[in-house]
Amino acid sequence: MAKSSLIAVSLLAGLACARPACDSKPVATVQNGSYYGVLNPTYNQDNFLGIPYAQPPVGDLRFRAPQPLNESWSGLRNATEYSPQCFGYGSDTWVLGNYVSEDCLTINVVRPNGAGQNSSTKLPVALWIHGGGLTNGGSSDPRYNLSRIVDQSVQIGRPMIAASMNYRLHAWGFLFSDEIKAAGAGNLGFRDQRLAIQWVRDNIAAFGGDPAQVTIWGESAGHAASRPSSSRLSGTGYETDFGEVDTGAMTWQEYYNTLVSKTNCGNATDTLQCLRDVPTWDLSNILNSTTSPAFTSPTIDGDFIQGPRWQLVRDGKFVHVPLIIGTNFDEGTNFGSKGINTTAQWEAYLRSGGAGNETIAELSALYPDDPALGIPATFEGRPEGALASYGAMWKRVAAFAGDRGYQAPRRVWAQAWAAAGLPTYTYGFNVLSTGIAPVVGSTHFQEVAYVFDNTQGLGYDTAVAVNPFGGKPEPYFRLADLMSRMWVSFVTTLDPNHHGAEGLEDVAWPAYRLAGAQNIAFDANVTTLAYLQEDNYRKEQFEYFQKKLWT
Repeated sequence: MAKSSLIAVSLLAGLACARPACDSKPVATVQNGSYYGVLNPTYNQDNFLGIPYAQPPVGDLRFRAPQPLNESWSGLRNATEYSPQCFGYGSDTWVLGNYVSEDCLTINVVRPNGAGQNSSTKLPVALWIHGGGLTNGGSSDPRYNLSRIVDQSVQIGRPMIAASMNYRLHAWGFLFSDEIKAAGAGNLGFRDQRLAIQWVRDNIAAFGGDPAQVTIWGESAGHAASRPSSSRLSGTGYETDFGEVDTGAMTWQEYYNTLVSKTNCGNATDTLQCLRDVPTWDLSNILNSTTSPAFTSPTIDGDFIQGPRWQLVRDGKFVHVPLIIGTNFDEGTNFGSKGINTTAQWEAYLRSGGAGNETIAELSALYPDDPALGIPATFEGRPEGALASYGAMWKRVAAFAGDRGYQAPRRVWAQAWAAAGLPTYTYGFNVLSTGIAPVVGSTHFQEVAYVFDNTQGLGYDTAVAVNPFGGKPEPYFRLADLMSRMWVSFVTTLDPNHHGAEGLEDVAWPAYRLAGAQNIAFDANVTTLAYLQEDNYRKEQFEYFQKKLWT
């Protein structure tokens, strides 16, 4: 793919293009006006990048719900380069040079060249929502480049269109307090996502896409949090604090009051309006240097999010659409605390998650200090020597953390979908990628490169990551081919089994069933690259989490 369409960013998205310079450009006319994109000759695709889907959330629109575009124009506007990312704080933002702005609510569309121009047939659409803990990241990250998977769809005869979005992050998108609640301004980042989904519904036909066939597609914090008017959904996430003891964690109100104090807004009649008036970079510097509550769980604001997610799912308050949902085998190594060596430290760790004495005793029995029962399986025994900092109980901690945050919620979520009679496909990912040590295993995020078919390792050779396919044998590349084909098949047919991978035609992914439930496990070290796994592992532990946290 051309370098400029990978990571280049520009402030030109609002500028007009004069003919005849634009005559050879791909053009799409949306509700507000027309855009010209850029042809990607490597893949014969049209890229429309950095298209605003909302008014810039700046000035008086900061800390307010996103507003639809309220202008129209004649002529053509530039959509050939990514916009800046939204303000974020973390490695996913740093690796792209920290090029950020408040004016960031944009969407990108990648389509096969000329799609929809000469045919009444509209193509299915996959809308990607990036992760990053709701604190960093953006759609211009080359690891989320859409060209390979769109090309894959063309190669297997099931062409589709892919889109990706930016949404507000950290406090810019998820600040909460009594003042925020009174203003109806909670969960702004999720509201951004919903408006972007609405933009796709209203405008994707202009790019050759079918607004009735839109798959919402995300990973980690990029799971869909709203109730979109789309045809499919993927994602998960359940609340995990036991809530039995006071952990001393900072409240959102305390955080808000700290920001008000640091910005000299304490004496303002309207402190929220005062925060809107703080210069952008002054506010950013304060946010970047102020301890905050965790942004990883949606705040129940009584408006956009009415209750705990597990409760909404239990009560059937979700969009009844087909689903792909899965986890990596060793998610817990990304989230478990390191350095736990003693029983006292283990119990303190559980207490920090809100567990009282009785729950600690029960969890200690369910997760005994036996490395053979923990994760990752790629590492035997206890970390020692150069790895001693992980802690003697590392595998115990990782198993608990992964089960509570990912594995058990995935099963409960899948069961709810299956109970509603919805086509549901669940997976596990068990691959040790290049640059990942056995003590870490098949940890969080590692499947993304495979689903995107990013075998070139775009965006990985940085200070924080290496190409996951570097030095790997051919089965790793074939697994990426298989997985991306399966995701394309789901987007285009609602069934991942129409993948047509050469030599793997018999690899079948069964729909999830309440009785005899099975996951497909992706593994580059088995001949078929996948195998079926009974979804009954750690049954007692998962049922305990459901009873304690999600009932």
